Amino acid sequence: MPTNNLWAGALSQLLIHQESGCPHSARHAIRLLDQLCEFADLDAEVRLLCERASQRLGQHLDKGRERRREEPHAGAA
Repeated sequence: MPTNNLWAGALSQLLIHQESGCPHSARHAIRLLDQLCEFADLDAEVRLLCERASQRLGQHLDKGRERRREEPHAGAA
């Protein structure tokens, strides 16, 4: 069964990402959510929620990378 510290860590990183947009926090949240999904005794519905959250964060990171590639560099004319 996942520990309270693991749940708290995942939620903390998720909130930090939501509040600041920090990509490092998103990656940490994804890693922790994926760890939670690996617990055999995790409720199936909770596992699905963790998987969805992890996937959505990953998609958000991918979109952010695409946007940064498309933006012109500062000072380019």
